[in-house]
Amino acid sequence: MSKAAACAPAEPGSSEFLDDAVAGLTRSPKILPGKYLWDETGSDLFDQICHAPDYYPTGREMGLLAEAAADVARRIGPEVKVVEFGSGASRKIRTLLDALERPAVYVALDIAGDYLDAAIHRLAPDYPSVVMMPVHADYSKAVELPAGVPGRAVLGFFPGTSIGNFSPEEAGAFLAEARRTLGPSLFLVGADPTRDEDRLRRAYGGADGLMAAFHLNLLARMNRELGADFDLGNFRHGVRICNEPFRVEAHLVARRAATYRLGGRTITFEAGESIRTDTSHKYDPDAFRALAAQNGWSPVALWLDPERSFSLHLFQG
Repeated sequence: MSKAAACAPAEPGSSEFLDDAVAGLTRSPKILPGKYLWDETGSDLFDQICHAPDYYPTGREMGLLAEAAADVARRIGPEVKVVEFGSGASRKIRTLLDALERPAVYVALDIAGDYLDAAIHRLAPDYPSVVMMPVHADYSKAVELPAGVPGRAVLGFFPGTSIGNFSPEEAGAFLAEARRTLGPSLFLVGADPTRDEDRLRRAYGGADGLMAAFHLNLLARMNRELGADFDLGNFRHGVRICNEPFRVEAHLVARRAATYRLGGRTITFEAGESIRTDTSHKYDPDAFRALAAQNGWSPVALWLDPERSFSLHLFQG
């Protein structure tokens, strides 16, 4: 991998995964942390979801990103260090790297280590002058960036709807922690303000089956890695649109009553009982700018889709 330096893995180990899974499935209502959706299989499935016709966020964001990248490049100047939270397939970063003047370093943070390494391996040959630094990390926690990384300025990048996985309180904590991680910097963040319930049901319901496969993979992962015995055929994927705060919740719903084993514990389901596997909060642009301002970031610029279905925020810290 040309000019790529891998850092020590900081992914959740099986013990943490097991502890979180047991804690979440023995409470009522049942819940599993969404971060465990992102193994290599889950990351690959979500990459496919991003290209699905009904999943609107990716297309709308890419249109805005093409518009915003030149302005961001002008503001931050040459030889910048770019730090991306939740880099995934590292596709969107190409738009920024192409717009920036002589970018020096790309630090990619992601929880799915093998998937991240493969993405950087594909990206690095196209940017031979950029130092590529994959960091295997859970960015919902404190993250230490590699020491001694060159770069005149720092540009943070948190694309997609990932900020929506946090409640407003959690999003505020993430923004404050990102301010400490990045130091003096600019920070480009994507957020979804969509309130059209039909559009949301199509996007997150996934009639093509990809969204269901993405969430059911979490049960398959527990079977594979934690020795559980969940019957995937007993669960269907469903979405719920909730208010206060406005959000879309993903659930795996038991079709019939059943009992399973996990970590020496018995996990019992009633027919119709569900596990909440993920949440996507929808943030009004003004409210999100105010939340960022409360947590160390000054709003600089806003790009908003004409249908108010996606927004990009540039902050300074």
